[in-house]
Amino acid sequence: MTELPVAPVGRIIKNAGALRISKDAKIALRKILENQGLEIASDAVILAKHSGRKTVMKKDVNSAINNIYYTYHFKWNTYLSSKFFILRFCFN
Repeated sequence: MTELPVAPVGRIIKNAGALRISKDAKIALRKILENQGLEIASDAVILAKHSGRKTVMKKDVNSAINNIYYTYHFKWNTYLSSKFFILRFCFN
């Protein structure tokens, strides 16, 4: 499922400040970007269908990104909050 070329992924890493980049690093980032892109696109398609449209619009993509972002961060923050509460309870 290699949809993204390696060279633009390398430029993304360079723009982040890297002086040199291994081919393995470019391929690893490419896989992550493709997987995340596919997940966002799949969610956007579902949102468009739910709205009765065949066309995926910018608002579908933005909503898919927000759903994924907030789902991940809400779960992580809830986990951290519960651990912090337990630690504070035990040591106070």
